[in-house]
Amino acid sequence: MDQTPPLLVIVDGANVVGSVPDGWWRDRKGAAERLRDRLAAAGVPRVAQRAEIVLVVEGAARHVAAVTGVRVEAAPGSGDDLVVELVARADQRPVVVVTADRELRRRVTALGAEVTGPRSVRD
Repeated sequence: MDQTPPLLVIVDGANVVGSVPDGWWRDRKGAAERLRDRLAAAGVPRVAQRAEIVLVVEGAARHVAAVTGVRVEAAPGSGDDLVVELVARADQRPVVVVTADRELRRRVTALGAEVTGPRSVRD
């Protein structure tokens, strides 16, 4: 049996939700819940079959609950800062961050994470 930990996939919830102008701003929590549910159902097909998925939420989406297959981390402040913290705590584990935010991409790749865009988890 494979004892290596699964790939850690950290999803920048606000960035992914905001990547499609579908009215998400009217119900930020609901939009984050729909993203969470999509991740729980489909995973991250363009990244890996075996992955631990963490959805980072902030602001109005801070109270989104975890579901089977998706751990939800609520940022007390900046979601980007929490993503960076989670990457730093990964301790040599392979990490992929899902975001289109250029500054966040720079920060996490400096820590050794790979990055993929929102299309990897959007319909």
